[in-house]
Amino acid sequence: MQITWLGHSAFRVELGEAVILIDPFLTGNSVFTGTVEAAQERCTHIVLTHGHDDHLGDTVDIAKATGAQVVANFEICMWLSEVHGIENINPGNTGGTVDCGAFNVTFVRADHSSGVRRDGASVYFGNPLGVILTAEGQPTLYHMGDTDIFSDMALINELYQPDIGIVPIGDRFTMGARTAALACTRYFGFKTVIPCHYKTFPIIDQSADGFLREMGQNSGRVKVPEPMVPFEA
Repeated sequence: MQITWLGHSAFRVELGEAVILIDPFLTGNSVFTGTVEAAQERCTHIVLTHGHDDHLGDTVDIAKATGAQVVANFEICMWLSEVHGIENINPGNTGGTVDCGAFNVTFVRADHSSGVRRDGASVYFGNPLGVILTAEGQPTLYHMGDTDIFSDMALINELYQPDIGIVPIGDRFTMGARTAALACTRYFGFKTVIPCHYKTFPIIDQSADGFLREMGQNSGRVKVPEPMVPFEA
């Protein structure tokens, strides 16, 4: 499994023939220094955790340019289909698992919100979610989306035993360093922890330093990614 951080909560995950973009917020992402064309190269799937603009990002343009299948909750998939003409959708919802061919996506709880403002009105996009990616012979990846800590994370670990955790740490809109570290150490046995949702905007934390300190003796499990630099997980 090859992972590339594209800044904020956006990741490119390569699983054999599958090339997955998770929450592809690229245009307007201050950490993203590549090109959308390079990021979407060979993209087969777009996986969305929820419907905020800093997660929906370039989904519509990428889906139209590549034909990639969009995997998201029902409300987002219907909006993409009915408003933007995206036909290749694979909807699900909390607790469900969808077959994406080379891998599966399971939708799990996240404590956040989901929606956008369009033409002066709010568009509701259903429940926010975390996503768990599983594929035969590959580590199990859990992208938490935007969330606070919640005690049922223990059940997520019991059910899916994720090896890799992508964890929001930026505070204000998600967990901050202390809470994110507690979530990782109390509820999970991650082999690799990847922080995200920081540095992009001035009103959220600007580095992962605080998270590393809070992880303490577990900081060796933290992989602080360099933007646009792929690594094997």
